[in-house]
Amino acid sequence: QVQLVESGRGLVQAGGSLRLSCVASGSIFSINAMGWYRQAPGKQRELVADIFNGGYTNYADSVKGRFTISRDNAKNTVSLQMNSLKPEDTAVYYCIALDVRVGVTAYWGQGTQVTVSS
Repeated sequence: QVQLVESGRGLVQAGGSLRLSCVASGSIFSINAMGWYRQAPGKQRELVADIFNGGYTNYADSVKGRFTISRDNAKNTVSLQMNSLKPEDTAVYYCIALDVRVGVTAYWGQGTQVTVSS
């Protein structure tokens, strides 16, 4: 089992920045990738960015050039630096960790609210 705890929720104005962090604990040796999803009111949860053990990163088109995902393996932490925030970035952001050793097991954080005002 993997437990994820997010931090960094906040209210910012459009154009501002915010940094989210997620700390993993438990069976961290089983994690192959970590990332962030988000869910806005009335919408489906969508991938924001993820990062694999080898350092490969993947971003949603809507955040490319504005968001940066990073991972600190020594601290079992994944972070999401969000710059040039837009009102459409408003959502609950969820940290995810993936174990793909046998099938795919996803572990989710509790979610953290990000609100961007215009």
